[in-house]
Amino acid sequence: MASLYDKIFKPKTITLENGHSVTKKASRVPLILLILLLAIVGSGKITGFNISTLVENGSKFFDILKKIFTPDFSYWNKVWQPLLDTIKMSVMGTFIGCALGLPVAVIASSNIVHNKAVISVTRFILSIVRTLPTLVIALIATFIFDLGTFAGTVAISIFTFGIVAKMIYENIETVDMGAYEAVEALGGSKPRAFLAAIFPQIVPYYLSTCLYCLEMNLRHAAILGYVGAGGIGIILQEKIGWREYEKVGTILFMLFCAVFILENISRYFRKKLV
Repeated sequence: MASLYDKIFKPKTITLENGHSVTKKASRVPLILLILLLAIVGSGKITGFNISTLVENGSKFFDILKKIFTPDFSYWNKVWQPLLDTIKMSVMGTFIGCALGLPVAVIASSNIVHNKAVISVTRFILSIVRTLPTLVIALIATFIFDLGTFAGTVAISIFTFGIVAKMIYENIETVDMGAYEAVEALGGSKPRAFLAAIFPQIVPYYLSTCLYCLEMNLRHAAILGYVGAGGIGIILQEKIGWREYEKVGTILFMLFCAVFILENISRYFRKKLV
């Protein structure tokens, strides 16, 4: 046992032909693999993971998939309105979040605002906003604004605001400041200098980020109905609860079509912006 330990974990000394000795460090791969194995075993014990249960019940997963992939298209007329509500929530929430995110991104940019306290507070608030999952924001919004799509729109707006503000202020900090400083030197105010010198540089990235958020928000909006925030998530939760998987398949198919169309439109416009 000791010799095996020495072979694996102890440095090895190699004597060269010229008589000099070189010490080769022991590989850390066996130690890493041992730690990884212990972590996997420990995780399995803590979570109660059982391979036999997985094997026994795994076939049920494929039974459900079979039903989902044979959708009941007679149910499509009940899906249109919730799907439209989901799209409306996504579009409106993205618009509000992107509109609010831009001015806050300017305040959080260290090359525009030189007050460290303002920058720190703004970035701290943005960190809190990004930390909260969309479902949690939607749940809080339903308590404040009652159930419905308005709460979902507010949740998407807040989520988008945090993402856009973070990405845009990082982009602002990488722009060429020469033109901005020149406008300020000529007596222009900071807002005027920003609009004239920096905003044209970030417009393509800003619009591309907004379009990306719109794609992402349509997926997020689809599950907000689980907490009563309206949209297609309400009927999706209902049909999953009743195990009507053929109708679930119809809902997912129509959602997939909407996401696919929106992604392609968004991709087309983003390519034009590059």
